[in-house]
Amino acid sequence: MDLKQLECFVRVAEFGSFTRAAAVLNLSQSAVSRQVRQLEVELAEHLLLRNGRNVSLTDAGQRFFDHGKGILRQVQVAREELRDQRGSLSGKVVIGLPPNISRRHTVNLVSAFRERFPHCILGIKEGLSHSMREWLLLGRLDFALLFNPSQSSQLQYEHVHAEPLMLIASADSHLPGEVPMNALPDYPLITPSEPHSIRRLIEAEASRQSLALDIGLEIDSIPALLELIHRGMGYGVLFQSALARRLDSLEGFKAAPIIEPMIQTHLFIATAQQRPLSRLAEQAMAMVREICTPEC
Repeated sequence: MDLKQLECFVRVAEFGSFTRAAAVLNLSQSAVSRQVRQLEVELAEHLLLRNGRNVSLTDAGQRFFDHGKGILRQVQVAREELRDQRGSLSGKVVIGLPPNISRRHTVNLVSAFRERFPHCILGIKEGLSHSMREWLLLGRLDFALLFNPSQSSQLQYEHVHAEPLMLIASADSHLPGEVPMNALPDYPLITPSEPHSIRRLIEAEASRQSLALDIGLEIDSIPALLELIHRGMGYGVLFQSALARRLDSLEGFKAAPIIEPMIQTHLFIATAQQRPLSRLAEQAMAMVREICTPEC
């Protein structure tokens, strides 16, 4: 296997077409097809399904595509490292952000990045923590902000922020000032589905105390979830600063801390253990700490 074969396969998979991939790679269509076929022969696997002018990935092709993108990304990082030694920063850095942080900070991040690194390229991918963890391992991200990630020997974590969880209700509800964890089953909850990090936190503590939570609605859209709470259709669990920033104010809602125990959500910067960061990525990480993490 060589990098040319890998790049041809990845571009064909991305565009779903040998013709479009050949145009991007500045190669003939027959040359691209030959490179991909040689790769399939070497791997002893069919990677692509050829359907006339278009192609799609087989199951084996999808798995190899994820790894292939990561490999090409790491080659790009290595080249950038060598260029960095010769002078000013250049290249590309790809950052993973949770949806609530991405919505609040992407514009500021892009503005600051362009000012500080005018000859570099910034990529921002939005996703839930479990998805971004996989992207880090595949090499598709340089680093990511993750809420409450699972332990992994393949990732390195830097803790940057913690905040207690609150029970959220409509303004006309009879919500007390504090809610003990063992009283949480008394409240019909509206929560995101698994594996959302807050859902995992409350269910883990409920399991520890042998509590059966009353989860009546699973809503992955946080704005829709908040609208349902506002209409009195249930209660939600969020951390208060995220709620305040989504709504600009807490008007129309009540929020009570969950106690006994207090449950905290934790934010980490995550990097791949075996994949060194480029100098650009290290400086971009410092920028993210400065802009995104003081109050999250």
